[in-house]
Amino acid sequence: MPKKNLGMKNKTTLQEKFTELQQERKALLATNFYNFETIKGVLQAAMCENTPIILQLTKSSIEYLGLTVATDLARSMLKYYKVEGWIHLDHGNSYNLVATCLDAGFDSVMIDASEEPFEENVKITRSIVKLAERYGANVEAELGYIAKLGQKTGIIGFTEPGDAKRFVEETGVNALAIAIGSAHGFYKDEPKIDLDRLSEIRKVTNAALVLHGASGIPHDVLREAIKRGICKINLATEIKNIFMKTLKARLTTEDEIDLRKVFPSATDAVTELVKNKLQAIHIESNQINT
Repeated sequence: MPKKNLGMKNKTTLQEKFTELQQERKALLATNFYNFETIKGVLQAAMCENTPIILQLTKSSIEYLGLTVATDLARSMLKYYKVEGWIHLDHGNSYNLVATCLDAGFDSVMIDASEEPFEENVKITRSIVKLAERYGANVEAELGYIAKLGQKTGIIGFTEPGDAKRFVEETGVNALAIAIGSAHGFYKDEPKIDLDRLSEIRKVTNAALVLHGASGIPHDVLREAIKRGICKINLATEIKNIFMKTLKARLTTEDEIDLRKVFPSATDAVTELVKNKLQAIHIESNQINT
């Protein structure tokens, strides 16, 4: 039998949360984690800011940590820090991976068939939506070209509003990652986010719109994107970067080998980064242009 997500009664589903966010024109930060230190850094920030958060795992992180360890770690840490949160599979690339994560109790899964032709993307996504219905889980898909790490960022493959409308209607997907100028990883130049395109997409679909590649996008642009309909913002690269830069800086100045003494400074750096992002994307109701 499919597991109830996180095994918690009366837990707000991510679909319900997205509906609430759309009405209020607000967004959730979705952060990837890679080990105990990074998830601790993220949840310390969420606790301090008293805000819900999405914890994301990629296929690589699941393989590194182990599925049971990763999901149990996320559940126990959310409970320990008393943070409302959801576990999400980021960039799932196969039916089997998605099914395994749903069996493990993930609240949300992403199936990324964006590099396939439109009709194939629809077919694959529709099959995942049908599967996820048995678990009550949220499903995210991607439409358009959002450069992944190592891929060219100059390619134009923005999401067309008409395609987005048709894609959501034909798949029944809950959330849609759209291509409006962002990319995964760091940017060589300041990204040019097509906010007008975002507004047009928002007009034609009620799916929760997702912005991937938020690392390096100016805070004022993120806030404007939220006002125009983005309700999930992904953050990954900056978390890895600040953790490793802080750790490297510490290790070049001393010979300490006790991990328990070395890692906390890198964890604290992640906390400050995520706190800064959470504060940046928080929009008071009186700031929203009606």
